[in-house]
Amino acid sequence: MPVGHPADGVNRTAITFCVILATLMQALDTTIANVALPYMQGSVSASQDQIDWVLTSYIVAAAIMTPPTGYLAGRFGLKRLFLVSVAGFTVASMLCGMSQSLVQIVLFRVLQGLFGAALVPLSQTVLMNINPPERQGSAMALWGVAVMAGPVLGPVLGGWLTEAYSWRYVFYINLPIGVLAFLGITTFLPETARNTTAKLDWFGFGTLSLAIGAMQVLLDRGEEKDWFSSGEIVIEAIIAASALYLFLVHTFTAPRPFVRPSLFRDRNFTAGMLFVAIVGLTYYASLALQPPYLQDLMNYPVVTAGIVMGPRGIGTMAAMLVVGRLTGQLDTRLLLGVGLGLTAWAFYQMTGWTPDVSQAEIVIGRHGLMVSARGRRGLLLPQVATEYEWSADEFLAQTCLKASLAPDAWRHAGARVHTFETEIIAE
Repeated sequence: MPVGHPADGVNRTAITFCVILATLMQALDTTIANVALPYMQGSVSASQDQIDWVLTSYIVAAAIMTPPTGYLAGRFGLKRLFLVSVAGFTVASMLCGMSQSLVQIVLFRVLQGLFGAALVPLSQTVLMNINPPERQGSAMALWGVAVMAGPVLGPVLGGWLTEAYSWRYVFYINLPIGVLAFLGITTFLPETARNTTAKLDWFGFGTLSLAIGAMQVLLDRGEEKDWFSSGEIVIEAIIAASALYLFLVHTFTAPRPFVRPSLFRDRNFTAGMLFVAIVGLTYYASLALQPPYLQDLMNYPVVTAGIVMGPRGIGTMAAMLVVGRLTGQLDTRLLLGVGLGLTAWAFYQMTGWTPDVSQAEIVIGRHGLMVSARGRRGLLLPQVATEYEWSADEFLAQTCLKASLAPDAWRHAGARVHTFETEIIAE
C-alpha cells in the first residue's frame, strides 16, 4: 500500500482496531504503574528517591527514542517498525512483572520506553494513511478516545490489580493486548515503501537526546537534591544547556539537520507546538499531582482514588467525538478558543480545592474535572486537523517532534514546577 493510500473498508476497520489496541497499551502504561509504586517500593526494599526511577527511566527513554521514529519508519518500513515496537514493548512489560530487584525494574522500564516511544506517532500516521481526507477527522477522534481510555482505566485497573493480586499484574495486563495487536498488525497492515538511502543526523539526534535526558533527570531529582544547591543538579543543568546549545547551532548551520527549521515557518505547526507546551505544563501536570493529592492529603484508598479520577475521561471522550465531527465544519480557531477557555475556567475553579472537598465536587461539581477534560480535547483535534494538508512523511516527522518535546517532557516539567511552588507556599 503506498504511503497515504486509503485502505478498503474491511482492512481499514481491522487496522484501526489493531492500532487502537497498541495505542491503548501504551497509554494505559503511562498511568497504571503510578498507583502501584508504594507496593513496588516495599517489594524491592527501595527508598522513595529510588522508586521514582521506575517512572523517570521510562519517561527519559521514551523522550530520547521518539525523535528518530520518522527516520526509522522510512529506513526500515512503517509496518516492520510498528511490529518491533509492539513486540518489544510487550516483552519488556513481561520482564517488568518478573523483576526481582529495583535495578531490573528500572532496566526493563527503560526498554519499555525505548520500544513504546514510537507507538503513538506510528498509530497516528497509520490512521492518516488508511483514511481518505473526509474520514481523517473521525478517525483521529476515535483514536483519541482510545488514548484517553488509558488514563481513565489506568488508576482504577492498576489499583484493583495491585490490591486483588499483585503489583506485577499492572505489567502483565499488557501481554494479551500486545499479542493481539501484534497478530492483527501482522495480518492486516500492508508493507510501506522504504528509503534505504535515508541517513540520520546523528550529531543532532545525540545532542537533542542528551539535552532532553539531562533535563528530565534534573527535573526529577531537583526536588530531592534541593535544586541548585546540589552539585549533581548543577552538572545536569550544565550538560542540558550545553547539549541544547550545540543542537541549536548545528540545526541552523548543518545542510540536513535532524530537525528542519523550515518546519517552524508554518504557523499551524508552531502554534501546535505552543499549545502542546501550554497543555503539558498545566493540564498534564495537574493530572500528575492529583493521585498524591487524593491519596496523601485526602487519605483515599488507591482504588477509591482511581474511581474518583476515572470519570474525568468521560467528558474527554464525549468532547473528542463531538469536536471530531465539528472539525472542518467550524473555524478551527473557534474550537481552540473554546477549548482554552473551558480549560482556564476549570483550573480557576480547582484553585478552591481543599482536603474537605467532596467526591461529587471532584467528579462533576463546580471544580470541573470533566469540563477541563472537554477543554483539553478541544485543543487536540483542531491542532491535528491543521496538519492534514501535509504529506504522510511530513506528518510523521512533525508528530514525532511534538511527541518527543511535549507530553511527557512538559508534563514532567510542569509537575515538578507545581510541586516546587506548592512547597514554597506551604513554607
